[in-house]
Amino acid sequence: MQIYLDYSATTPPRSEVIAAMATCMADSWGNPSSLHHWGGRAATALEQARLQVASLLNAPASAVVFTAGGTEADNLALMGVAQRYRVPQHMIISAVEHSAVEQPAQRLEALGWQVTRLPVDSQGRVNPVALRQALRDNTVLVSIIYGQSEVGTLQPIAALGQMARDHGALFHTDAVQVAGRLPLDVQTLPVDLLSLSSHKIYGPQGAGALYVRPGTKLLPLLRGGGQELGLRSGTQAVPTLAGFGVAAALAAEEMAAETVRLSGLRDRLFDQLSTVAELMPTGDRHRRLPHHVSFCVAADGDRVSGRTLVREMNLAGIGISAGSACHSGKLSPSPVLLAMGYSDRAARCGIRLTLGRHTTAADIDWVAMVLRQVLHRALAPLALTPV
Repeated sequence: MQIYLDYSATTPPRSEVIAAMATCMADSWGNPSSLHHWGGRAATALEQARLQVASLLNAPASAVVFTAGGTEADNLALMGVAQRYRVPQHMIISAVEHSAVEQPAQRLEALGWQVTRLPVDSQGRVNPVALRQALRDNTVLVSIIYGQSEVGTLQPIAALGQMARDHGALFHTDAVQVAGRLPLDVQTLPVDLLSLSSHKIYGPQGAGALYVRPGTKLLPLLRGGGQELGLRSGTQAVPTLAGFGVAAALAAEEMAAETVRLSGLRDRLFDQLSTVAELMPTGDRHRRLPHHVSFCVAADGDRVSGRTLVREMNLAGIGISAGSACHSGKLSPSPVLLAMGYSDRAARCGIRLTLGRHTTAADIDWVAMVLRQVLHRALAPLALTPV
C-alpha cells in the first residue's frame, strides 16, 4: 500500500490540469507578446489563466502577476517594495516565516534595512499587540505568513493587515498553503500583496502568482521585455500557467466541500494518535490549516529524529515529511519550532503529515497504526549482544 501524506510539499497535478497543458502546448505555443494569430492564441490562453487565478482570490485579473513560483512571488513582494527606497527603511516579519521571506529579509538587513521579527506563542501565533508595538514611523512593509507550512497554524491575518493598513504600511502575506484550502477574498481581506503557488493546488510546478492591489507600487526583480505589467520580464510559460489556471478554477469550485472533508480527516488522525505519549502535537490545534497534522517526537533525539521517522515511514510505503532541514549532512533544529519555544533537541524531532484530495479515512487509520509501530520499534530498548 502506498499512501502519500506530503501535500504541503507538493500535490500531484490533476488530470484536467495535464490535459489543459497538453492542449495548450499543441495549440497555443506562440509567444503571447507577438501580434500575429499564433501569438494571439497564446495571449488568450494566458489571460484565461490569469482570470481563473484571480477568481480564486476575488481579484481583478489585472492585479495578478505571474511568477515562477511562490518563492519568486515572496521575493518580488519584499524586494519590489524595498527597491523603491534609496534610504533603508523598517520592515516587520514574523519569527515563523518561510525561508522565501526570511532570506530576502536577511539580505535587506545586510543592505542596512531594519527588520523586526515578531515573536510567536507556543502555538506559533503572532499577537496583534506585538505588531502594534513594533510599528515605527518608517515601517513601510509588514509580511506575515497566513498558514505556517511546518506546524499548520493560521495567523490572524485580517487583524494584522488592518493594523498595518491603519499605520500606512503595506501588508504582504504568503498564502501558499492557504490557497485552495480556505477562502481568500482580497476585496475584504486587508492585504496589498499576496503570494500563491500552483503546485500546492494540484497544478504544475514552476508557476506562481503575486496579487498586487491596484495602486501598489513595486519595482521588478527581472528587467527585460516588460511582461506582466513590467513587474516580471520574460516570455511567460503559457502551458504551465494554463495548468495553474485550471487548478485554481477547480480549487474554487470544490473548496467548500473539500475543506470540510479534510478537516474531518485531520481531526481523525490527531484523535487516533492522541494516546501516543511520545507524540506532542505542534501548532494551534484548532486555528490551523484544514489538511495539516504535525507533531514533535518526545523521545531521545539521538535515536529518533524527524528524518528517521520519514525514512522508516517511507519503507512502509507512506510519504510524510520532517519538520527540520538537513544542511551539509547535519541535522539542524527547525527555526520555526525554536521560535515557538521548543528545545534544540525537540526542534530536530518534528514531523508533518499533510492530507489531500486522494486521502481516505482508511488511509488515516492505516497511517496511524503504522506510525505507532514505527515509534514502538524505534524506541524499544536496545538489545544487548551476548558475549
